[in-house]
Amino acid sequence: MRIAINTRFLLSHKMEGFGWYTFETTKRMVENHPEHTFILFFDRPFEERFVFGPNVIPVVLNPPARHPILFIIWFEWAVFRALKKYKADVFFSPDGYLSLRSKIPQIPVIHDLNFEHYPEDIPWTARKYLRFFFPKFAKKAAKIVTVSHYSKKDIVEQYNIDQEKINVGWNGVSEVFKPIDAVEKQEMQQELAQGNPYFSFVGALHPRKNVGRLLQAFDSYVQQGGKNDLVIVGENLWKSNNNYTDKISEQTKSKIHFTGHLKIEKLAKTVAASAGFVFVPYFEGFGIPLVEAMKSGVPIISGNLTSLPEVAEDAALLVDPFDVEAIAKALLTFDQDEKLTEELAQKGLERAQLFDWNNTEKVIWNTILEVLNQSK
Repeated sequence: MRIAINTRFLLSHKMEGFGWYTFETTKRMVENHPEHTFILFFDRPFEERFVFGPNVIPVVLNPPARHPILFIIWFEWAVFRALKKYKADVFFSPDGYLSLRSKIPQIPVIHDLNFEHYPEDIPWTARKYLRFFFPKFAKKAAKIVTVSHYSKKDIVEQYNIDQEKINVGWNGVSEVFKPIDAVEKQEMQQELAQGNPYFSFVGALHPRKNVGRLLQAFDSYVQQGGKNDLVIVGENLWKSNNNYTDKISEQTKSKIHFTGHLKIEKLAKTVAASAGFVFVPYFEGFGIPLVEAMKSGVPIISGNLTSLPEVAEDAALLVDPFDVEAIAKALLTFDQDEKLTEELAQKGLERAQLFDWNNTEKVIWNTILEVLNQSK
């Protein structure tokens, strides 16, 4: 069997959500199925560490696909031709994009449809592309993989897709995330927050991540006597200029620390050293940072909308992400209720065991087999 995979998000200099999903699932498929050939489509020069075995054929397709016009060229011309040239039996796309021209069976991972619910949160060109093409991708797909039961329901309702066409495989979490000792915590506090204990947030600085309201809530928390600092890990998405601290008091600004992108080893220690993890997006298809915090033994404050309750269940204090004072109250509760934070941290460690990339890979592999059996 010859399986082509879209690996354009395996980037040597910076791995984000799609990249880690592609890495963790593709690596496992290649290693678990040495009898099959995997053709990996990159859109720029790649690192040898992304050639996961002798059964891999790495292919660079031009042009680099990082703009809606280039998406169309890459998927409808470069990928289309490469699928023919390399005689692929199936095309798997971890970021959800497909080649509409190709007749080869295709399987996208559609993580979420945030652009359908909050189109104003993304630039006009990306919005037009996503809202025009993703309904077509969903209908074109032989089968769809998604990352939560919430996203499955959303795809069914938004695109009128038969639910039997969609398989759910929760995301996993890297083994790098784990609890750390008190000395390491103090070292991270010194490095990131002037020696103070801190709450942490991880995610792209994108409107739906709700960083603006989180900072307003943190400001309220500080004004009410809250002692912790706040560490924000992530970079602006879409190169936008978000002035998140404009409405924040000067007293509070000194307690907020933006780190930008961190390599995964540093990220894991940053999360594990925090007094609490705060993740209150108003839209999320899964929310991997929640599981990373669980695995790190850190108590969590989570938003209560979309997929987040499915992922967190009772291992987080759930709040309305649109209610600034509710978020502030939750932060104060973490300061004051040590029994609750210990209980949530323990529940998180237990729940984290359910989120395993091996399980995700099995869902994908079984989906590939389903598709190939249907096409015979």
